[in-house]
Amino acid sequence: MMQATFIPGAELSRRYYEEVVRPILDDVFPGLRHDATLIDSGSEVLGFDTPISRDHGWGLRLRLFVSEEDYARAAESIVETLRQRLPLEFLGWPTSYVKGDDGSWMADARANGPVDHLVRVTTSARMLRADLNYEWQPGAVIAAGDWLTFPQQKLRAITHGPVYHEGLGDAGAMRTAFRYYPRDVWLYLLAAGWTRIGQEEAFVGRAGQVGDELGSRLIAARLVRDLMMLCFLIERVYAPYAKWFGSGFARLGCAAALMPLFERVLAASDWHGRQEALAEAYAFVAEMHNALGVTPPLPAQASQFHSRPFLVIHGERFAEALLKVIRDPAVSQIAEHTLIGSVDQFSDSTDLREQAALRPALRALFDVGAG
Repeated sequence: MMQATFIPGAELSRRYYEEVVRPILDDVFPGLRHDATLIDSGSEVLGFDTPISRDHGWGLRLRLFVSEEDYARAAESIVETLRQRLPLEFLGWPTSYVKGDDGSWMADARANGPVDHLVRVTTSARMLRADLNYEWQPGAVIAAGDWLTFPQQKLRAITHGPVYHEGLGDAGAMRTAFRYYPRDVWLYLLAAGWTRIGQEEAFVGRAGQVGDELGSRLIAARLVRDLMMLCFLIERVYAPYAKWFGSGFARLGCAAALMPLFERVLAASDWHGRQEALAEAYAFVAEMHNALGVTPPLPAQASQFHSRPFLVIHGERFAEALLKVIRDPAVSQIAEHTLIGSVDQFSDSTDLREQAALRPALRALFDVGAG
């Protein structure tokens, strides 16, 4: 039976661990070193869930990280013990789940046990292998090409998903390793973001000038999204995927100033109005860039595009300045080879981002000199 009062999923899982799962582990597996987390996919992992989230893929779930030795020795036993000993429900929420026709996990109220729970026992390395198709070694340097093919949504979950208990230490080590992009990878991503803006910023006016207001609106919307992505990068925050992109942006420091401008861009009835609001937004984001101090200050006011009556910030100038201050030879080589940026910048395909099996093919895009 679904609970009447909504409890955010992260809090629900915390209580589930502390009040139900942990006592069973302490009783049957005393001394088991483990980390208890909600590092996973799902709206509740990043605190975006609402009551409507409860209809699928939501509820009583956890990831328990154990050592490789304990995984081999006890993982199956832990899962089976929980099947037999977990209560049928907790706080009005079933502890059993079944896969629906669409592959989503659905709460499955039962009158009798055992329960088919969503407490996953794994290791941090196994989780990263499954979620990122990446062989993680604590302390090892993560290559630039790998950083550029990790979807930000997954990096955000790894670094911000709730951790309820850290008796092993792997969750903390993983958070530290993936906390944020290395400096020069970050600079490359900023350059790629400004490049995208420079490639299309004049088209809002050009499309509108020939009577293609629909095309002008679409380009303006793309530019708003690119500016928002730049803001995530400037504030050094991993961006969530499309459903929560706007909600995540609203939590940034720059949101209060920029959201009204972006709304003006998207609501404008003609290209002149779109251009004026975009010019103000360009200026604000350019000032954000200058405040970073990573390049010499650049002009932060939009100006004319050649002799045409279109206001642009000249995104390519920012990209060029950023590329000049990259010191890592490997990143410089990638930048000379391509400025497509990360997977989140050059594709919005859900399949491309979510199917970890495709990452080696993406990784090859950045293997400069291979072959």
